[in-house]
Amino acid sequence: MDIFALFATYGAWSWLVLGFVLLALELLLPGGVFIWLGAAGIVTGLIEFIYPVTWPIQIMIFGILGIVAIVLWLRLVRNRGNLSDRPLLNRRAERFIGHETVLDEPITDGFGRVPLGDTVWRVSGPDLSAGRRVRIVGHDGAVLKVEAV
Repeated sequence: MDIFALFATYGAWSWLVLGFVLLALELLLPGGVFIWLGAAGIVTGLIEFIYPVTWPIQIMIFGILGIVAIVLWLRLVRNRGNLSDRPLLNRRAERFIGHETVLDEPITDGFGRVPLGDTVWRVSGPDLSAGRRVRIVGHDGAVLKVEAV
């Protein structure tokens, strides 16, 4: 069956079903897009119940509502900013920048180890002996960059 014939035959009911299918799809593929397309489908169905229009106009209403809803949602999400009270929670290496500690192993050939928190981190920097005090100045992935204090 042709999709356009389906929409022409069942009118508003097909938009409502499409809207609810898109809302259900949001549960499987979360991301905030399908919920707004689903809402646009439901609103298009409600408009079709109140004021019947041809299917090309229905598709235009659905498209405009979907695009406007998604654009407004994205604008709102981007302007929210960082609402966390612990913004570095999953950025363990960044949490240690600025800390001073003592080398556990000497830095030889540019690499050594230092205990921080509950783990031992690999560090890079100038060759230094074990027991030297260092400051963490950056990171490259999971390798902390240090300098002598």
